[in-house]
Amino acid sequence: MVNPRQTLKDMVNTIKLAKKSDKDDYMQHLRLVLLGIAGIGGIGFIIEFTFAVINLGHG
Repeated sequence: MVNPRQTLKDMVNTIKLAKKSDKDDYMQHLRLVLLGIAGIGGIGFIIEFTFAVINLGHG
């Protein structure tokens, strides 16, 4: 059975141990996330554009 008091203690200890990211880490993560979003968007655009061109040929 889960002990709620122990679980709460563990959560508090985890928060105490966690350190806040500095600006450089934050900017690096932000850059990677934006690059990933742009990459997925670019792949989606290429697929959409390819199917649009194929449908124009059969129009």
